[in-house]
Amino acid sequence: MSDDAPSNSTDADEGQNPPVAPEYAEVAADETMENDLRQLVRLAIAEDLGRSVDWTTVCLIGEETRGQCSIVPRAPGVAAGMVLVPWILDEFDADIDHKCHIEDGQPLVPGQEIVTLSGNARDLLTSERVVLNILCKLCGIATKTREFVQAIEGHHAKVYDTRKTTPGWRRLEKYAVRMGGGQNHRTGLFDGFLIKDNHLALGGGPGATLDPADAVRKALQWRSGRINQLPAPDIVEIEVDRLDELQSVLPAGPDIVLVDNFTLDQLRQAVAMRDQLNPSVQLEASGNVRIDTIGEIAATGVDRISSGALTHRAMWLDLGLDWLPPQAS
Repeated sequence: MSDDAPSNSTDADEGQNPPVAPEYAEVAADETMENDLRQLVRLAIAEDLGRSVDWTTVCLIGEETRGQCSIVPRAPGVAAGMVLVPWILDEFDADIDHKCHIEDGQPLVPGQEIVTLSGNARDLLTSERVVLNILCKLCGIATKTREFVQAIEGHHAKVYDTRKTTPGWRRLEKYAVRMGGGQNHRTGLFDGFLIKDNHLALGGGPGATLDPADAVRKALQWRSGRINQLPAPDIVEIEVDRLDELQSVLPAGPDIVLVDNFTLDQLRQAVAMRDQLNPSVQLEASGNVRIDTIGEIAATGVDRISSGALTHRAMWLDLGLDWLPPQAS
């Protein structure tokens, strides 16, 4: 572990290019997210079938019956989860072919066919609800995010998600945020230093609190080190809830300062203070961020706005499954 904090100098110090804004890793539809999805689908299958069968379908639908259906939005929104459809069907070991007619991130038009499914009718009926549940949830998050992003058009601030996600669904929900045009904050505790008031309350030893600026300097030192050969994350962020705390931490040089529950006037003061003391630090506003407040927050000049509402207040988008006439043999 290095005892010296890494240099915070940038080309901007020499009057050249402005500093590059730090970003947490984006969540992508990769093997890690596929693994999360497959575990969720297995749980969903167990919820629906237990150790039994779909009795209604087996009773009424012939084993060799074929069918075709389309997933259709009933309301406008933003697509998210189309890339997941083959993984969902694979977990059912289903005799189903699929075709996606739209890509994630694209707008959804009511009545527009977005996915076509064809194959064994029993498999289609048994997997229907799980497929729809996942897509409805993710399209809802993407749609909510797009509303927030559009509400701050014309400002340079970006919209970020949080860790206020459904347990087990985090990567999927954060992927949906990205499809809606938002940015991903840290995925977990492993990919950034984010110093909060509880860390300060407990980090100073018995009966003492840790000074915020000292906490930043310590994290800056640690980010150049390793634990059990694991490299420390790059981004150092600290949360403050008062202007005097912001004033104390800016000279220490964190990458980001999260200004929590500041009033609009306090946010404007925070931006002016940052511009004077350390222009390379990004300011992230959080707390009481709603669709009716985010525009005013962005107008204060902050760089980032994080909101748990993108995930925990998003309504499912209404998607339906329409059966198509049997194909000619």
